[in-house]
Amino acid sequence: QLQLVESGGGLVQPGGSLRLSCTASGFSLDYYAIGWFRQAPGKEREGVSCIDSGGGSTMYADSVKGRFTISRDNTKNTAYLQMNSLKPEDTAVYYCAAADDPELDDYEYDYWGQGTQVTVSS
Repeated sequence: QLQLVESGGGLVQPGGSLRLSCTASGFSLDYYAIGWFRQAPGKEREGVSCIDSGGGSTMYADSVKGRFTISRDNTKNTAYLQMNSLKPEDTAVYYCAAADDPELDDYEYDYWGQGTQVTVSS
């Protein structure tokens, strides 16, 4: 069964950090771009960041530039989202997804994880 599983979410204070992981099972991520998306209550899902299959090209939403870093380790079949200087407005369910090409539009993505909750609050 093809699966993506996110982990690393939780409750953090404003200004804090979290690292999310996205691990694939049942298939290799080697040839897939990975995207991170988030959805806050009452809002549409938005693209946060994406990375190409080789890890050499990345994109970020303006709202997270300079604070979030996407990376991947194909030997571990895992991608990461390092989130620093977190703000309350970063609170959302975060999803990872796999696609042929890196995009911040979710319609390009074929495989999705179940999501992990990130809550930024004092």
